[in-house]
Order: sequence, then structure tokens, then C-alpha cells
Amino acid sequence: MAPKQLPAVLLATCATLLALAAPLLAGDPDMLQDFCVADYKSLDGPLRLNGFPCKRPENVTADDFFSAALAFPGNTGNPVGSMVTAANVEKLPGLNTLGVSLSRVDYAPWGVNPPHTHPRATEIIYVLEGSLDVGFVTTAGKLFARTVCKGELFVFPRGLVHYQKNNGGAPAMAITAFNSQLPGTQSLAVAMFGASPPVPTDVLARALQIDGGLVEAIKSKFPTK
Repeated sequence: MAPKQLPAVLLATCATLLALAAPLLAGDPDMLQDFCVADYKSLDGPLRLNGFPCKRPENVTADDFFSAALAFPGNTGNPVGSMVTAANVEKLPGLNTLGVSLSRVDYAPWGVNPPHTHPRATEIIYVLEGSLDVGFVTTAGKLFARTVCKGELFVFPRGLVHYQKNNGGAPAMAITAFNSQLPGTQSLAVAMFGASPPVPTDVLARALQIDGGLVEAIKSKFPTK
């Protein structure tokens, strides 16, 4: 092989390896043992990992794989009229390295789960009670929306902005599943108007093409933590 051809071959080889590795990098990494129950106490020390260290097997019990967190309705008495109750690795240590989690979403009549994203997971929602208007927006700005009734499900692709709204005068409830132990949730409204330190008012005013005073008025509804 001529020396001048070598860089092109190496480049093609690297591109092929990256293409093959992409699916492996798309979700949580695979586990390397039967289980790796999260050791929350280890977070008190200086060591930080991408995830949680494992408990020693002799300290693991059946309770590490159990939770009743989704058995009880969430309090929907808030401005948006919904409450998400998560069963992820932060609440259920046995989920560590398993790459799955669930949430329960309760909706007051006409309640909304506002536009948000999950940066680390695709979501599938299954309606147990009531009827929801749901939708997601692609990176090209196209809205895919429809009504999902009791017993039906809908998929929100990973990282895309999506929402749900109870379209009835009675409470509704759904279960959502994720292909990540900790999918993460970023609310658009909170990210823009409740960040700490705050996003500059002039940036938001220019981006949203509204008056700075209106931006400040909206910010007042999202106090920073």
C-alpha cells in the first residue's frame, strides 16, 4: 500500500468503528455482573462516578429491588395540575446498571405535564385512566400529536420536546417507561426562566421577541432554587 493512501484508510477505519460503536453509546452502558445495587453511602466520599458504585453482594437484600413509590397518587394541586413520581435509580437502588426506569404521572382535570425533554432516554407512556392529548416536536419543528385513551400508548423519541395534557374533566393517570436508569428531565420553562444564575433577560427577550418587562414577569413565576 502506498504511504499516501494510509491516512485515507485510517480515516475510513475510524469512521467505521465510530458507526459500529454509536448504538452502544446511545443508552446506558451494559452491566458486567448479575446486579450492581447502588451504594448511596459512597456519595459521601470524594469518589465520583458516572452512575453509582455497587454495594458489596453480601450487603444486598430483596428490599434493594423493591419500591412502592408508584402505588400512591401524586399531589396535583399545583399551577400545572400534574405530578410526576419517579422510580429511578435515585429511588430504587436495584436499578443501577439495568438501564430501565418508570414514572407515574397523575393529572388533575385539564392538567398539563408541560413541555420538557429527557436527554438520556426514549419514553413510552401507557394511559391507565382518562384520556390525554400528547405530542412531541422534531428538530425540524414538526409537531406529532394525537389523543391517547385508556389502554393505549405513545412513544416520545429520546431528547425531543414533548408534553401531555389531560383532556377531560376527571383525573387521569399514566405510567411512563424509559430505557435509562436516570433519564433526566429538563423543563423548557424552568430552563429558560428559572435557571440559577438566571439566563439574561435581554437574551430571552431577543430570542422570544417579547419585551424585557414581560420576561421579568414570567421569571417571577419561576423562582430559582
